[in-house]
Amino acid sequence: MCRTAACARVDEVERSFYLGVVNKTPDTQQKILATAEALIYQNGIHATGMDLLVKTSGVARKSIYRHFENKDDVAAAALSARDVRWLAWFQEQCDKAETPEARILGMFTVLKGWFASEGYRGCAFINTAGEVGDPDDPIRRIAKHHKQKLLDYTLELTGQLDIEQPEALARRLLVLMEGAITVSRVMGDHDAADTARDVAQLLLEQARR
Repeated sequence: MCRTAACARVDEVERSFYLGVVNKTPDTQQKILATAEALIYQNGIHATGMDLLVKTSGVARKSIYRHFENKDDVAAAALSARDVRWLAWFQEQCDKAETPEARILGMFTVLKGWFASEGYRGCAFINTAGEVGDPDDPIRRIAKHHKQKLLDYTLELTGQLDIEQPEALARRLLVLMEGAITVSRVMGDHDAADTARDVAQLLLEQARR
């Protein structure tokens, strides 16, 4: 069981969030999106058909098609909503640290809390991008956009350091984060975030020389 504040917040995001929205929201469209996001994160896009969405959400098929053209439309909208919500949560947690360097290292602490949270199944954007072969598919574009925004946030932090190549450092840190996410999911190693944090510390020391 995860005992950190960051993990507790992620539990709310990954699990209780859906429970509350699915059971209480009066907004049919949001109910559809919350249910679709939860199902896609748990099962993947291909395993999340319209029948399962109808059964889980309690929303009639006709009502779903009133808001969305098809399943692909639902999936893209659900992942776009997750992109906004996940990044807002991540930045809020990281920005609690007082200095840019502490925020950078804190990114890996926040990730570790996420890795240990109940219901964690890796990165929804890596997972779904892996299900789609066409690089121009909306799902792949959403995933790329999500990672670009994560890179932009990292660059915002490295740009506050007194170093010569903040962009190069930001790109290396992104690779560390993505590697830690993959290792945590594939190998079940939540400590991958600690290993990545140690390497990030070395990169920061090297950048200051």
